[in-house]
Amino acid sequence: MDIDLYKCLTAKAPIKKKPRTRPLPKAGEKYLEVFDRLKEILVRMEIKYEEYFHFKSTKHWRFDLHLIEYRYLIEIAGGPWSGGRKGKLATKAWSIDRYDHAEEMGYRYQRFEINDINMGRATKWLRNLKASHGTIQTIPTDGSD
Repeated sequence: MDIDLYKCLTAKAPIKKKPRTRPLPKAGEKYLEVFDRLKEILVRMEIKYEEYFHFKSTKHWRFDLHLIEYRYLIEIAGGPWSGGRKGKLATKAWSIDRYDHAEEMGYRYQRFEINDINMGRATKWLRNLKASHGTIQTIPTDGSD
């Protein structure tokens, strides 16, 4: 039936269909630039990572990066997963709750501001992380078996 005819006969507007699935939030330009820069740093330092790591299947929680060897989760502040909290206390508590769940599952996390990555603080932190774990050796260096 034509929409105009339906309106005329019933004096009602047609029912609007809602999308069944909600699309993932979109990231801003600054966030995307910083995210690409951080990925370049990780590749240069030869650190294996996963993007947009979804660590708990029952929740819609994601972290920007997962450093596989170190079990570290990295989040860049202002990313699309923050959902634009706009100062709402309930959504802030929900966001902090995911950090607690991540720690319970054995992950550690690090949160960076956009300026931290641009100013090199993230690079310094990654160097310290890599140095603190050292090299993994399977053969003893002293020659004993």
